[in-house]
Amino acid sequence: MTQFPFSVVGFDLDGTLIDSSADLHAALDYALTEMGRQVPPQEQVEKMIGKGIRQLLEQALEATGGKDDTLIARGFPLMLEYYKKHVLVYTEPFEGVEPALKELKARGVKLIIYTNKPECLARPIIAQLGWSSYFSMIIGGDSYPVRKPDPRPLLEAIRTLGGGKAAFVGDSITDVKTGHNGHLPVILVSFGYSDVPVKALGADQIIDDYHELIPALASLQKVDMLLSSEKPD
Repeated sequence: MTQFPFSVVGFDLDGTLIDSSADLHAALDYALTEMGRQVPPQEQVEKMIGKGIRQLLEQALEATGGKDDTLIARGFPLMLEYYKKHVLVYTEPFEGVEPALKELKARGVKLIIYTNKPECLARPIIAQLGWSSYFSMIIGGDSYPVRKPDPRPLLEAIRTLGGGKAAFVGDSITDVKTGHNGHLPVILVSFGYSDVPVKALGADQIIDDYHELIPALASLQKVDMLLSSEKPD
């Protein structure tokens, strides 16, 4: 087998590996209904996903009449507790994800999840999908004092796994900033939750389905981006 150019590949979760928008929308609907608000349409909520559940709630409150600290403090536990119990009602992996993960593992690549979703939610999703054996590390938005687009948790994980050349796969401008702040090449999926066209986000490669992931990673072997311990821009 031809030597693969990357030792480690990191992945965002929501909108990258899984389509979780329906379950997040249901959790948001529950919380907003309890507060006398009407949930925005799912298509609108999808564009709010990516910065974590609290930020999703804040954006939805802002879109439905305004937010304040009292509303956020009331709504966040409601949304979180509902979502914990319903993380995989409608959520599904995007087509081709599992074969791509299997192929990367077969090539000896170590895999990381770096998401702004709380770790207490990310881990059961990965476990219930049967993916725990694929990922060497799972980093949530509350695992460290900093979160995406700060690359330091990801860079620390890469070093913990032995270092080497690494890349990051995501679906948003936050993911592009995360990778590039850490001097890592970034691949974006075109089918995620970005609220602007992914072609405008500055990724090193864009894929339209997961059958393209391995070739896209292989094509990045000439990208001269070395793992750095520098602070993010």
